[in-house]
Amino acid sequence: MPLGGFNGSDPSPTLEQFQSYVRAGRVHYFLGGTGFQANGGSREAQQIAAWVARTFTATTVGGVTVYDLTAG
Repeated sequence: MPLGGFNGSDPSPTLEQFQSYVRAGRVHYFLGGTGFQANGGSREAQQIAAWVARTFTATTVGGVTVYDLTAG
């Protein structure tokens, strides 16, 4: 699911929507990085990334930061 739509600037999903997807088991992993911030992404995408980083443990796989959202 691309946060913020195709170019990262759409306000969808909101943090609350994303959290409900995680609670419902509809999203299992989150790929971290600076893509949203570097490309002027939406405030919602930045909030989601910050929440994930605060709530879940980061693991590096092949040089990519991955968060297992099922381990919360």
